[in-house]
Amino acid sequence: MHRNAYVLLLATTLFWGGNAVAGKLAVGHASPMVLTSLRWAFAAALLGAVGWPRLRADWAVARKHIWLLIALGGLGFTAFNAALYSALNFTSAINASIEQAGMPMVIFAANFILFRMRVTSGQILGFLLSLTGIALTASHGDLRTLLALDMNFGDALMLIAVLVYSAYTVALRFKPDIHWQSLMIVMTAAAFVTSIPFVAWEIGTGRAIAPDAMGWAITAYMVLFPSILAQIFYIKGVDLIGANRAGLFINMVPIFGTLLSVMIIGEDFQLYHAVAIVLVLGGIWLAEHSGRKMASAEELLAAEKHSSDA
Repeated sequence: MHRNAYVLLLATTLFWGGNAVAGKLAVGHASPMVLTSLRWAFAAALLGAVGWPRLRADWAVARKHIWLLIALGGLGFTAFNAALYSALNFTSAINASIEQAGMPMVIFAANFILFRMRVTSGQILGFLLSLTGIALTASHGDLRTLLALDMNFGDALMLIAVLVYSAYTVALRFKPDIHWQSLMIVMTAAAFVTSIPFVAWEIGTGRAIAPDAMGWAITAYMVLFPSILAQIFYIKGVDLIGANRAGLFINMVPIFGTLLSVMIIGEDFQLYHAVAIVLVLGGIWLAEHSGRKMASAEELLAAEKHSSDA
């Protein structure tokens, strides 16, 4: 179970790291809201073509939870990506990738406050290390800019994106028990519908850019990998090891995003990026190791209790 979850979550973060790079490459070739809307329109159409019979079988259950599914699609798919693609107009793909490592911290905090979910001291120390790495990135290596609240607009948008996707991850615990195909069809369709007001705003303000050839190629990548495969893998990963531990793997996004940004875009790699990545990797290892030990101890305790009761 652990091995399957790790493979799924590592593939997810590779695709998401590529999503930040693709969003940066899309600047000038397709506007953020148009890109977001097209992404989810095609994803919904492809998933619907494959999974329509499954959705028909699950529709009675899905309909009872339709507003929850719309909210999940609007938050995790539309709002997050609209903020991400907009942020990439003002900050680097490396920064956007590293700042996504803030999600586990928010997920931990939300699960503890809302559901009193246990966290270990190792997990706390792990996400504090990650937080330090994020702060270094958001401040471009100078923490004094955070104290002065002098932050790049793109980095500020990325922090909003982090809050949005963290809320989505925590809310996944309430999703109905239906097949993943049905779940993804409804949520991607909801993402497309909720993206329409953003596109209307972009058109009304003269900011809309229709995709050119490069824009369409980027859209195709986004539809297949970050939109469909990554979201499916992430949902399955959360099912296998829980939101707290699955959320930690988001810390791999900066690793993949940074490597891809340097190799594909040719962005400059600074010393503070290296320090931030070391902190992020150390944080994910420490927190996941501690979380796995806690899960194993709880399973053993439950097995002993069951044996004694029998």
